[in-house]
Order: sequence, then C-alpha cells, then structure tokens
Amino acid sequence: QVQLVESGGGLVQAGGSLRLSCVFSGRTFASVAMGWFRQAPGKERAFVAAISWSGRSTYYQDSVKGRFTISRDNANNTMYLQMNSLKPEDTAVYLCAGTTRYSGSRTETQYDYWGQGTQVTVSS
Repeated sequence: QVQLVESGGGLVQAGGSLRLSCVFSGRTFASVAMGWFRQAPGKERAFVAAISWSGRSTYYQDSVKGRFTISRDNANNTMYLQMNSLKPEDTAVYLCAGTTRYSGSRTETQYDYWGQGTQVTVSS
C-alpha cells in the first residue's frame, strides 16, 4: 500500500522559511514522479511544484519561482520543498502527490497518490 506522509509545516512570519518533507513508501520511489500542491481556505487545490523521477527536471508555479525549491532523495524515499521569502498568500495546506504516468504534471487528476497535507501559515 502506497503511503505519503508530509511534515515540516508550521507558523512563520512573512519573509521566513520552512522546509517541507514527504516520505514515500509502498513502491519504488524512483519510479514515481512527484509534486506539491496547496489548498488555501475557500480555494481550489493549486499546483506548486513538480519533480521528475530522477530529480533532474523541476517545474514551478510562477508565483513561487525563485522562492521555493523542490528536490528529492531517492535513496531515502523523500521529497522536499524548501520555501524561502514566505508571504501571507502562501498560507495553505500543502500536499505531496505522486504519479507513475507523467513527469512534471500540473494537473491534480494526473496524480495517483496523495498525502494528507501539512498546514503552512504565514503571518504578516
């Protein structure tokens, strides 16, 4: 059974940093392309970033380019999202997701596996 478990969320002031982690289990991690999505209160789930199976290719939503960095450690079955220069509008539940079919997808329906999410709150 595939499981994804996020951690690292919390409360931070604007301009601060957080690093989210997503631990993957249940199948070969290197065969799964991964992504981060977020959902703010009253809003639809939105794409944040994605990373290819090998980690060599990364993709970002325009609003986080230059501030967020997605990475993965296939030896330890873990994906990360380093978030710097955080803004109040980054406040959301952040979810990690995996897909065996696509790399770099920005579409949530193309992801097969989902975590439960971790809350990120940025105060002004």
